[in-house]
Formats: sequence, structure tokens, C-alpha cells
Amino acid sequence: MSWQSYIKGFKSYLQLEKSLSLNSIDAYLRDVGKLANYVEVAKLSLQPDEVKHEHLEGFVKAIHELGLDARSQARIISGIKAFYKYLVIEDVLSINPAELLSAPKLSRKLPDTLSTEEINALLESIDLSTPEGMRNRTMLEVLYGCGLRVSELTGLKISDIFMDVEFIKVTGKGDKERLVPIGSQAIKYIRMYKEQVRVHVPVQKGQEDILFLNRRGRHLSRMYVFLVIKEAAQKIGLKKTISPHTFRHSFATHLIEGGADLRAIQEMLGHASITTTEIYTHLDRDYLRSTIMQFHPRYK
Repeated sequence: MSWQSYIKGFKSYLQLEKSLSLNSIDAYLRDVGKLANYVEVAKLSLQPDEVKHEHLEGFVKAIHELGLDARSQARIISGIKAFYKYLVIEDVLSINPAELLSAPKLSRKLPDTLSTEEINALLESIDLSTPEGMRNRTMLEVLYGCGLRVSELTGLKISDIFMDVEFIKVTGKGDKERLVPIGSQAIKYIRMYKEQVRVHVPVQKGQEDILFLNRRGRHLSRMYVFLVIKEAAQKIGLKKTISPHTFRHSFATHLIEGGADLRAIQEMLGHASITTTEIYTHLDRDYLRSTIMQFHPRYK
């Protein structure tokens, strides 16, 4: 079988067996595509089931020499490992050549966070006198108020918003659903947006249940959300490099600073591992110092 045949089978496996999102599937397929390209360029004349550990080591060395950062290299190696694990599961191989493949060690980089003052300034910078402004303010209120991923925000359905009990149902990675509380501020703006703006949008077929729509009545792109945030940051002269994910990180950080339980935050963020949640909930030094001074007997 050819590389393309194996990759096609791998794609079906990721869709049907692993239930991954389209973005995750595309990332895995790109990783395997890089390996296939390396085999071709290096003139190895090997099919996937003929590749040995030493060939994969050569591939890892090649992507390192391309100057990719450690995180990008680790991402690609993870994709290759998943591909060969699939081939073993399908009994194409009995020995996994990628099993002992090592990835570069990653430093746990802490993303920027915003203070509550900066969040408020960003939200208040949006002009509510225009339909787009009302929608964008609502969008950012929900993004920060619920700690959503940007894809969860753009895909949020009206039928998944339960205003009477102040919860929303979120469909996250791998189509896993979770319930997240939604505050009165976000609910207020959702009502205003639906009644004053969305009701006048010519909704496209298939988009009837999507909350946030563009002028043409289709769901917003993730890039659009990024541009809205970038424009708001420029308006208030914010020098930090921020993105939709900054709002999610700030949501978790502010909860921790307020005394919230890490497990509860893990549930709200939809993290499979508590270790992932810890990355998002770093605490600033002043908060740590004030906490230890308040609770440690030797600091009292």
C-alpha cells in the first residue's frame, strides 16, 4: 500500500475511533505528510510499514536542522507516534518503530494574563452603537465569563444556552460535552444581542442555531475573533501580546486568585488532565506572597 492509502486509513481512524476535531485531524495528517515528504526527498523508497526506527531518527534530526522550535518538533513527533500506533492496532506492524522515539524536552511556558482592569478596559473599548460592536462585546463577555476556547465560542449554539439556570453546554475537543456556569453580565449581553442585532441578520441555512453570526448570517471565523481582540488592545494602548486564549487563561487565573478549587476549574475548562490546568493557572508573585503570609504560621 502507498503512503496515501495508509494516511487515508489513519484519517478514518482519527475520525471514527478517536472522535478528534477537524483541526486536530488536519494537524496529525500534516505531521505524517512531513514524514512521507522526508522519505521521498531522502530517496529512501520506503512505504510506511517498511520504515525502521533509524529512519525515524533521521527524520527527527532533519526537522531539528530545519530550525523548528522544540514545541513544533514535539508536535510532529507526537503525530508520527500516533500514526505508527494506529498501524500496530490495525496489525499492519507487529513492532512499533516510533515507540522509543524521543522528543525534545519542553519548558512549561506561561502565557500572558490580563488583570481585571485590563479585561474591563478591553470590553468597554468596544462601540456598542453598532450591530457589530454589540455582537463583539457579547462575544468577549462570553469568552472571558466562561473560559471558552475560541472554537467553542464560534460554535456556541443557542439551544445550548440555559439562561434560566445560568449554564451553557459546551462541545469541546473530541466532541466532549461539559456544562459551564455563565454569569449575569454575559447573559445580559446575550439577550441584548439576540433581541437587538441577531434578529435582523439574514441567517444562512444550517446556521439557525449558531449564536454569533457575521453580516452574511454565517458563523464567525476564529481569525475574526482574534482581530476583534487585537483591535480592542490597540484602542486602549495595551502592549501585551494577547489572543482569544489569553481570555481563557485570565478566566482560570482570576478564579484561582479568588480561591476557586483547581479541580472545579479543570472541569470548567474541559481539561482531561489536571496538569494541563496547572499551566493555565499560574499565580503572580504578589498573590503567592500574600497567601503564604496569610496562612503560614511562621509568616503571621
